[in-house]
Amino acid sequence: MRLQMTDCLEAKGGEVSARARAAELGRSYLALNATGRRRFLTLLAEEFGPDRTQVSLAVEALQAAHSEEESRRSERRLRDSLVPHWRRLLMRFNALPEGVKFLVDLRAELVPMAKDSPELTDLDADLRELLAAWFDVGLLELRQITWEAPAALLEKLIAYEAVHKIRSWEDLKNRLDSDRRCFAYFHPNMPQEPLIFVEVALVDGMSAGVEALLDEDAPRTDPHAANTAIFYSISNAQRGLAGISFGNFLIKRVVDVLEHEFPSLKTFATLSPIPGFASWYASAVEDGQGPSLTAPERRALLAALGLEDDDSGDSDLVGRALAVEGWWRTTALSEALKAPMMRMAARYLLTAKRSNGTARDPVAHFHLSNGARMERLNWLGDPSPNGLRQSSGMMINYLYKLSAIDDNHEAYSDGAQIASSSAMRALVRG
Repeated sequence: MRLQMTDCLEAKGGEVSARARAAELGRSYLALNATGRRRFLTLLAEEFGPDRTQVSLAVEALQAAHSEEESRRSERRLRDSLVPHWRRLLMRFNALPEGVKFLVDLRAELVPMAKDSPELTDLDADLRELLAAWFDVGLLELRQITWEAPAALLEKLIAYEAVHKIRSWEDLKNRLDSDRRCFAYFHPNMPQEPLIFVEVALVDGMSAGVEALLDEDAPRTDPHAANTAIFYSISNAQRGLAGISFGNFLIKRVVDVLEHEFPSLKTFATLSPIPGFASWYASAVEDGQGPSLTAPERRALLAALGLEDDDSGDSDLVGRALAVEGWWRTTALSEALKAPMMRMAARYLLTAKRSNGTARDPVAHFHLSNGARMERLNWLGDPSPNGLRQSSGMMINYLYKLSAIDDNHEAYSDGAQIASSSAMRALVRG
């Protein structure tokens, strides 16, 4: 394998021969099992990086330069010496007919390896940089996906859907119906591979629950009478493009398209999951920062649990209620839990931060970075097993108010200021 890599880097035989050798090396990689692929990437990272001897010589030449011309020449030499040999090899793959997809898939395997193998981090960072340039949003094509799309492409939507699993072909058909839209970004060298796609429902008013949007038996509505576009699912389809953001551009482009097609649309918002809430909530309870109940809330929760009185703390009492099988289907329990859990969710979304001050929740961070505003929490917006597991069924609407997007984006990017509605802030205050 080492010899194959070396042969690929040599220029003998011209460009056609070089591409043939790169194709053969790619086939060799694909024939390897998981262990073999890790060894391949480790070999590439450890033995085909920058030539340290040449780097040292270039540094010495720069330090010894006596004129402006010598300095410029030495700087160019240093820049060239810092380029790892593996980059030339990756560029050879990129020139192949299926080379771009090969590199995207290769990075999908490299990313998890690099997390526990420091020797692979530079290779991963360099490949990510190359892919970011090759997948510049200016090179991408926005396409609407309809039910008439090729079956192979529709199958990929089913496979790549990451937010609300597509259960059947009928489910997919419903999501592509006349009062729905699905848009995706494509790369010219991967024309049948969506990079990221968004599913949109054209409705009257801001949606509070995803079940109504996914109901296959719900009657179709006239999209030209809709006043609201709800972005209810955004899925990154290529794991190898992790860390390369298309979503902010996608949403803005889709808003432009929808505004043109449906002038009646006045509101653009999401119906989004809160994926980080459950782990944060568990830590908050463990640290003694769990939910607190007002006297009426405590009485209502005790009654819903069939208790006259109990010495348990508020967090323990809420925990017991959440542990009841099917609590979300029991009106008394659900109503008793609503206020304290909504306050906790608002506290998580508005106050839980990363070390750099940005929102801890990944979906919140994504939409806030794009200029959205935290608008409304929805109790039992997603009572599916996954929705209950990650956020006790709660969902949130992020509002994209077109006149405020740029200001919200700058406030969040520059100072981690979270744009939020008065209703969201009131929940935190209790």
